[in-house]
Parts: sequence; structure tokens; C-alpha cells
Amino acid sequence: MSVLKEILLLKRDLGGVIILFVMPLVLVITVTLIQDSTFKQTSNAKIPILLVDNDKGKVSESVNENLKKSNAFEIVTLFSGKPITDEEAKQAVFKGKYQLAIVIPEHLSSDLQAKIDQNVNKIMSSLGISDSLAKKPEKKITQKEVKLYFDPAVQLGFKNGVMSSIDKMISQIETQSIYSAFEEQIGESDFDFEQKSFINFKEIVPTIGNKEIKPNSVQHNVPAWTLFAMFFIVIPLSINIVKEKSQGTFVRLRTNPVRSWVVIAGKTITYLMICMIQFYMMLAVAIFLFPHLGLPALSLNFSVILMSIVALFCGFAAIGYGILVGTIAKTQEQSAPFGSTSVIILAAIGGVWVPVFAMPRIMQIVRS
Repeated sequence: MSVLKEILLLKRDLGGVIILFVMPLVLVITVTLIQDSTFKQTSNAKIPILLVDNDKGKVSESVNENLKKSNAFEIVTLFSGKPITDEEAKQAVFKGKYQLAIVIPEHLSSDLQAKIDQNVNKIMSSLGISDSLAKKPEKKITQKEVKLYFDPAVQLGFKNGVMSSIDKMISQIETQSIYSAFEEQIGESDFDFEQKSFINFKEIVPTIGNKEIKPNSVQHNVPAWTLFAMFFIVIPLSINIVKEKSQGTFVRLRTNPVRSWVVIAGKTITYLMICMIQFYMMLAVAIFLFPHLGLPALSLNFSVILMSIVALFCGFAAIGYGILVGTIAKTQEQSAPFGSTSVIILAAIGGVWVPVFAMPRIMQIVRS
């Protein structure tokens, strides 16, 4: 009868019940669609970047080729059929039209080769193998700068990745030039230096059944936002408890020969059913509806029974929190705003929006 009482209370507000089921679905679908666009942009789409080539030499050609081979960038070198200038690239990036511009200075290739030749000549001369220093006066070569203009909104990880890639490209060119200079000084054209990198990096990715696990927008969003939506049961539950207190219903219940745990159990069972229905509805939408919206279907790599157990205890946690808020609050104006705001705050601390490792140290301590 306690359960039936709670069901009758919910039936009197069918609009609220419908919102309880519809709004979480709208939330999950909307967030997943937005995130799917972001995932596709970062994984498939090429980022247009500006390349100002003032060098016209070996280094600039190698940088251009390697950037194209990466399949992550679309190289733009012309504006209206004319080569881009340093100032044009700078203004285009700082106005937000492009995320990155690379400016290669003049004579970079020739000065790099000249500097390498000087260093090799010094080494060979000190070994008594060459007297080239005596024949050629040493030319003073100034240090070169490859300018990188970044959009201020670009993330630090993207900046570091681009700078590391360009530095690696130029280092490879420099290494090859050093080997070539030594070969020329030694005079052995058939002398073959091994120029491949001795140390390589191999990425080990998690697998299930010899199949790589690749995250997508659905796997990323559905579990987190499903849990987040389940906790919004706090609002109607706390409001119901406050209503019972303000209307005198709770006093009448206490005068009946019924223990308190029976009343609480009635609320718990009723709202737990709602939580589980929400959970299964979101799973069904993610599995069957998402493919029709152009999204990947949710892949259930684990037992549905085990997931249901987790959802069950999450439902218990949400209901327990709702009962706590309803017990403490004196009015509906207290319970509704506090319940909704606190759920959002706890979701943020839990890592639904921002990964825990990206949080400030103090927030990580609060979370733990």
C-alpha cells in the first residue's frame, strides 16, 4: 500500500513523470550528437594551417611533405593565388580564421648546411684529415627561427604536439646532412651510414578478443550522462517529501500502526523502478535509435546483468540522497533548487564533464 500511495502521487502529475523519462533521453541524445561531431573533427577532418615558405629549400620541402603525410593538416600556401606573407599569416591566425601558421625563414636550408659543413670541417681538421678550414674562411651564421603563430584558443596539447613534430622533422634533416657531410669529407661515396632511427615508439592499445578498443562519442557519453540523469530523481522525490510534511500527510502516516521503514521502503521501491526504467530506456535508445541518427550504436562489451546491478545501486544512492534533501528542506523552494544544483556540482566533481586528471589538485583532493 505504501508503494501504491507513491504511484498514485506520481499519477496525479503525469506531466512530471513524462519529463522524468523524456528529458534524460533528450539530454543523452543532444550531448552525444554534439560530442560525435567533436570526435569526428579530431579524428577524421583535416585542420587547415598556413605555411609561409621563405626558404624554398630542402628543409621547407621536407616540412611540407611530412605535414601532408600526417593526414592531419591541410596546407594552405596561397591567398588569392599569391604566396602568403608573414604579416598576412599572422593576422589570419590572430583573427581566428586559422588555428596555426608556420613561417620558415629565408636561407634556412643553405645556412643549416653551411653550419654543418663548418662543424664537420672542424672535426676532420682536428683529426688531421682535412685542411678545409685553412682554405675557406669561416662564415658567421646566425641562429634561425621557425615562427609558429597559434590561435589563442588552441589547447596547449595541440601546440606542444605541433612544435614537437616540426622539431623532429628538422632534426632528421640535420642528422641526414651531417652524415652526408662526413661521407663527402671521407671521400667514400659507397660508405653507407645507417640513418634510420635506432629507437622507435610502439603504442600498445587495450583490446578485447584481439580487437582494439576505440572510444567514440556514444561509449564516452551514454554511461556518464545516464548516471547523471538518474540522480535527477532527487528533485521529485524531495519535493514529495516536503509536500507530505507541509500538508500534514506525514503526521497522519505516523499515527498509523506502520513502521517508518515501511514508508521509506514504499518511496524507495517506487523511485527505484523509475530509475531502472530510465536506465533501460537509455540503453535501448543508444543501441537501437542512435544508428538511425548517424551515431555508432552502444557496444555492450560486458554483461547486462552486471551493468544492471551497478545501475541498481546507483539508483539506491540517488534515492538516498533525495530522501536526505527532502528530510532537511522545509519548503519546495529549498529542495528543488538545492537538489538540482547539488547534483550538477557532484557530477562535475565526479568527472562527468572534466576528466579527473585535468582538475586542479584541490578538486582532486575533494573528489577523493
